[in-house]
Amino acid sequence: MIKHLLYGALPLAVLTALSGCGSSTETPAPIELPVGEAKADTLVDMSSVAVDDQPALAKDWYKGAVFMEIFVRSYKDSDGDGIGDFKGLTSQLDYIADLGVEGIWLLPFSKSSDKDHGYEVVDYRSIESDYGSREDFDEFLAQAHARGIGVIADYLINHSSGDNPVFADSNNNAGGKRDWYMWQDSDPKWTNWSGDSSWHKGQYGFYYGIFQPNMPDFNLQNEEVIQFHYNNLRYWLNAGMDGFRFDAMTHLVENGPNQWSAQPENAAIMYGIQQLVMEDYSNRYMICEDSSDSLAAAQQSFCGSAFSFYLNKAIMSAVNSGSSDQTSMSYWLNQSSLDSMGLLLANHDSFAGQRIFEQFSGNEAKYRLAAATLLTLPGQPFIYYGEEVGMAHTKNSGGDYLLRAPMSWTADGGFTSATPYREIANNTANYNAESQMADNSSLYHHYKNLIQLRKATPALRNGELTLLNQGEVLAFTRTTAGSNVLVVFNYSESAQTPSIALEQQSAVLTPLAGFGSGNISSTSAGQVNLSLVPQEIRIYQY
Repeated sequence: MIKHLLYGALPLAVLTALSGCGSSTETPAPIELPVGEAKADTLVDMSSVAVDDQPALAKDWYKGAVFMEIFVRSYKDSDGDGIGDFKGLTSQLDYIADLGVEGIWLLPFSKSSDKDHGYEVVDYRSIESDYGSREDFDEFLAQAHARGIGVIADYLINHSSGDNPVFADSNNNAGGKRDWYMWQDSDPKWTNWSGDSSWHKGQYGFYYGIFQPNMPDFNLQNEEVIQFHYNNLRYWLNAGMDGFRFDAMTHLVENGPNQWSAQPENAAIMYGIQQLVMEDYSNRYMICEDSSDSLAAAQQSFCGSAFSFYLNKAIMSAVNSGSSDQTSMSYWLNQSSLDSMGLLLANHDSFAGQRIFEQFSGNEAKYRLAAATLLTLPGQPFIYYGEEVGMAHTKNSGGDYLLRAPMSWTADGGFTSATPYREIANNTANYNAESQMADNSSLYHHYKNLIQLRKATPALRNGELTLLNQGEVLAFTRTTAGSNVLVVFNYSESAQTPSIALEQQSAVLTPLAGFGSGNISSTSAGQVNLSLVPQEIRIYQY
């Protein structure tokens, strides 16, 4: 169970390399460590928490719902310090609800040492002071629920901050916390995907942190650590949270120098958490980030839901190339588990893709095609804040920070009355909520029409997908009891005249939300003959 003593699980050659003992095959004895003074229990709340299930939303509220991913720091500043906060976010809930969004995914909001993205958690049961008070958070949650909006948040199970008092105790061999993280007496010299060292010098020996030195990995093969996380999850669920997004599922358990990704123990860990969130509590939702095998992570024996990484790339590629005739697109659209997955075009991480505006170089026709594809597929679509108004990258930043600009509310930003903590998006003057809302033909109204249509149409929300045509024209049906929809995209920049086998004979097809003009009918043989202009979207009910 003690993860810092990995030698017994490794091949002899690796044992030799790690021990530094040449031809010796004996496992070196661990260093006898002095015992430090424990402080974690006095600095952060680590008490045991019992289930107190008081659901705020209806059963299955999340199924087929559209979520918005929100970075609180970048959304809306209420107090003029240049940093977004919960009061600012609460003030914009009507905007979010009017769009038709039914779920919010918050990036980490607990006290962190990075003072930015929040993924270096210092205190799991706290509110980042930049974001306001616990009362501000509670009011935000209550107001979201009053509008029928569920709220899930990032939870960091893989690692904490190096400034977390629990790690301080582990580093000092105090309070029985040594084995809560991964330790070795000497540097095993493992590297991560970038070739950077995964082991870092601590007070006594070396600790493991695959992302960076200030993000030490928990020892998730220690049952005490699992129970620590269970209690933190219960704490927030009891407070009214509607679920969680779990970060970095690929890296939970490590079994050797080249065995730090997608290890078999990961599934059991997350299944246990799934039982807590989805069985011990009512009407909750959880989703995982697993870039190694998202379909496996979405299985009920693992997370139960995961983001469909690579489907987003297939959609963007189809739109950019003018054809959906790709193995990856067909592969994803034929997955029966797609309805349990989270769909996206982009998010806060650059590995998922740049801001959509950047990927299409500002081409709105392509942007609209990609958005319509996302919002008509099975599953839970997630849009990234500002995506609905065409936000581009921020200025003078690099890496992931490019994707995390303050929200574009007005032509001059509208995010704060002060100097924003990060520069606004490059295209804020022309792509902002105020101007987009005033223009009925804007990208914002395109998103709103599609989200509201999905919300109101059972087939689009929860219907089964049947793929009918692939290539320059993608066509599929979404069907459920009493609701049938035909969706057609012309991805090409030329006119197309497809004949689509609908099977229903002499069916009358009525366009929805302006995606088509006038009723059409299938033939007596069930064929639907269409004449499509370049990059056109058609959505019919029949």
